[in-house]
Amino acid sequence: MQILITHGGLARTRVLSFSRLQMGTAVALAVVALLLLSGAVYHFIFLKAAREGWPVVSQLVRLVVRDEIAQREQVMQMNLDAMARKVGEMQARIVELEAVGERVSGLAGVKPEDLPSARAASAPAAGPARAGQGGPYVPLRHTSLEQLQAQLVALETWADQHADLLTLAESRLFENRLSSLLVPSSPPVDAPVGSGFGFRSDPFTGRPALHTGLDFSADPGTPIRAAAGGVVISTDMHAQYGRLLEIDHGNGLTTRYAHTQRILVKVGDIVKRGQLVAEVGSSGRSTGPHLHFEVLVDGVMQNPAKFLAQRDTVPGGTTAVARR
Repeated sequence: MQILITHGGLARTRVLSFSRLQMGTAVALAVVALLLLSGAVYHFIFLKAAREGWPVVSQLVRLVVRDEIAQREQVMQMNLDAMARKVGEMQARIVELEAVGERVSGLAGVKPEDLPSARAASAPAAGPARAGQGGPYVPLRHTSLEQLQAQLVALETWADQHADLLTLAESRLFENRLSSLLVPSSPPVDAPVGSGFGFRSDPFTGRPALHTGLDFSADPGTPIRAAAGGVVISTDMHAQYGRLLEIDHGNGLTTRYAHTQRILVKVGDIVKRGQLVAEVGSSGRSTGPHLHFEVLVDGVMQNPAKFLAQRDTVPGGTTAVARR
C-alpha cells in the first residue's frame, strides 16, 4: 500500500509505502487505543456522572446498570431456588432416616433423651412442640441465602445429633449380642439328657443326693462344644469329676464339663460358642460314658436347663431357640 503526499503545484511529491504487516499492526493498535479510550470515558465520565447525578448521562448509566443488576439477581435467585429444592429433598430424606433411626434405637433400648445433645438441640424445622408434620415441599418464592444457610446449619446439627444416637444404638445392640454369646444357652452335646438337676438316688450309694448338673448320655469320643464364649480357667483332674474343664464366661458365670475322655483346650484359651473343647468319656466318679454339665453363678450351682431354654436375641429381631 502506497500513500502520495503533495504540497502545491511545484512541490515534490512524497511516497509512503506500507506492507500488510505494518497495516495490520497499525489497525490493531488503533483498536486497542479505541478500547482504552472508551474505558477511560466510561470510567471517568459515565461513572462520575452516575455518582454526581448529571442530568442525562446519569439516567442512562443507571438504566443500564439496573438491567445488569436485575439479570444478576434473576440468575442468583434461580440458583437459590435450586438450592432450596435440594434442601427440601434432603429434609424429606432426613424424615425417612429419622423413622429408621427411631426403630433401630427402639430395638437397642436407646431413647434420644439419653443423649445430652438431644436434650439441648432440636431437629430441623421443629417447632416448640414436636407435632406431626408433612406435605409436599414448596420453596419460598424468594429464598434468601441467609435462610438457606440457617437450614443447612439445622440439618448439620440434626445429622450430628442422630449420628451420635445411632452410634449409641449400635453399641447397645453389640453389647446385647455379646451378652447373649456369653450366656451358656447352647447344648454342649448333641445327645439326650439322662439325668436332670435336683435330688435323685445316688447311682453308687442309692441314697438321696443333689445332682448339681445335667447328664448327657453319649458314646465315648462324642464332641463336647462350649455352651458359650469364654476363657478356659481349668483343665485339671478331679477325683469326683474326672477330667474337668471349666470355662469362665464373665460376670460370675462359669460352666463345667466333667468326666471327659480328652480335653482339647488349655488354660488361658479363649473359646467361642460351639467350639469343640473336649470329648465325652467316663473319667472320675462315673458309671458310664456321659457328660456332666454344670452352670455356676458366683460359685452357686444353677439348673443348666434354665439357661439352655433361653432364647438368643440377635440384631434384626430374629431369635434362635437353643435345642434341649
